[in-house]
Amino acid sequence: MSVAAAGGGGSPCLGAAAAAAAAASCSSAGLSYSTPTGGGAGVAGRLPARVLEHIFSYLELFDLMRCSLVCWHWNNILADENSEVWRSLSSRTLSDEALRSDILCNLPTYKGKLKAFQHALSSHDCSRNVYVKKNGFTLHRNPIAQSTDGARGKIGFTEGRHAWEIWWEGPLGTVAVIGIATKRAAMQCQGYVALLGSDDQSWGWNLVDNNLLHNGEVSGNFPQCNNAPKYQIGERIRVILDMDDKTLAFERGFEFLGVAFRGLPKVCLFPAVSAVYGNTEVTMVYLGKPLDG
Repeated sequence: MSVAAAGGGGSPCLGAAAAAAAAASCSSAGLSYSTPTGGGAGVAGRLPARVLEHIFSYLELFDLMRCSLVCWHWNNILADENSEVWRSLSSRTLSDEALRSDILCNLPTYKGKLKAFQHALSSHDCSRNVYVKKNGFTLHRNPIAQSTDGARGKIGFTEGRHAWEIWWEGPLGTVAVIGIATKRAAMQCQGYVALLGSDDQSWGWNLVDNNLLHNGEVSGNFPQCNNAPKYQIGERIRVILDMDDKTLAFERGFEFLGVAFRGLPKVCLFPAVSAVYGNTEVTMVYLGKPLDG
């Protein structure tokens, strides 16, 4: 339910939600602050935590982000990532399949699950031959002959460290590539090729033959070890993008496979995949900042 809708009904709780959002809008100055302001937010800032939590449970994610910047009191209430506020928003935003299946099993909090949905593969920034399933996280490739098809994540990165996991839930075919791409990289081409890594706008790891690809060239084998195991369907690969060190690395299980690419450009880079096999499916889940070690 949007804040605008909340303000139009007769419920005092919904009206309070609209007032809270309005106060947040004024106090946060258009999200220009990275930390909450000091002190309280007038009468609203002195409301009991249980009352504010009930009000917040009616708001959408953008409004909650603004509310967290109003004052330390509001920020502390929203800091509990498994509170009723985030549970309520998750139930309204995420599909039943996503919440009940093991898709989000590595995300222990409701707020983390919502963030993953924000960063999921885009149904608008992809080849016309693929679509994102109703669970919101799984890409399905239609059985189109002589076509390679890809998709980018909804959100790209220019700074910080980010991790996401990705896994195939169907045959890989002759080419199955995971990696990153700029907004300029193509997400569809004719033939069965390694689309990610085919130009200077993308970097990819072909899981079929364990090759690293960039600018149309094979830049080495990966992982760099003798008799590296082949990818197994359903195996989760963790991708680690460090925009500060300008590196892209991978993990399999709990094993760090190493840095695959160094010297990445200081441009906005998106999680990306490309596939060739008809009716295969690929799932991507954003995890947030990777854990050291």
